[in-house]
Amino acid sequence: MGLFDFLSGKKSQENSPKKPSQREFNRYARLVSEKMSQNYDRQEAIEVLAAQGTAESAAALFKRFSWTMEPSITDQEEKQAAVQGIVAAGDAALDPLRAYAARAESLTWPLKVLRQIVAEEDIVDELLGLLDEFDTEYVRNIEPKRQLLAMLEEYPSLEVRQGVEPFLTDISEPIRFAAVTTTFAMEDESCIGALAEALAEEESLRVRNRIAQGLAERRWKIPEDLRELFGDALPPDFRLQGDVIRRVGTSGG
Repeated sequence: MGLFDFLSGKKSQENSPKKPSQREFNRYARLVSEKMSQNYDRQEAIEVLAAQGTAESAAALFKRFSWTMEPSITDQEEKQAAVQGIVAAGDAALDPLRAYAARAESLTWPLKVLRQIVAEEDIVDELLGLLDEFDTEYVRNIEPKRQLLAMLEEYPSLEVRQGVEPFLTDISEPIRFAAVTTTFAMEDESCIGALAEALAEEESLRVRNRIAQGLAERRWKIPEDLRELFGDALPPDFRLQGDVIRRVGTSGG
């Protein structure tokens, strides 16, 4: 029996879910957080916690995203059930989500939750709030920053462009690359100045090529006061011709 079958069978009962005692709640929270707990016990714990719909139950369910197990289908089912239980808490799940995201190794599942509990018009504020928890200095795990930058590509706006610009000079090369990609996704020529400054400092040829290629594809006009900077900093296959950056390649065409 899969977890969703398990849950749907329980939910078909007419009786409303019983609220566990604090001792029981703590036991269920522990079972969800421990990879070595028995499958049946852990799935029952997810079901009970999912039925509570509170901030406390949401915080406990977030712990299920911290580890993976085999078989992967069971892992996915349990995590999806945890998502549904957290979403059931609605706005009450936001503070636990923010707290979990600040220390998570990955935001794959929390971002699935975010899409379901936050109104579309408010999602940018939440994403930028999560991104603000990170600076541009060294972190052992860059994945949460990278995931936030990738999701922000979907929301072109001045607010996102300004929120992402500091990461153009992040200490991590993959984050700088992601920030450039997200910046171009805003389709806002006002970013040229920030890109020029980033290009002037950039050591990675991959990132320099990404900046130059993005500008060449869009044929954005380079302001006169930035042309000398671009001319000095462009990677080998690109040239500033007039007020537009072009790719010339080895053929010179």
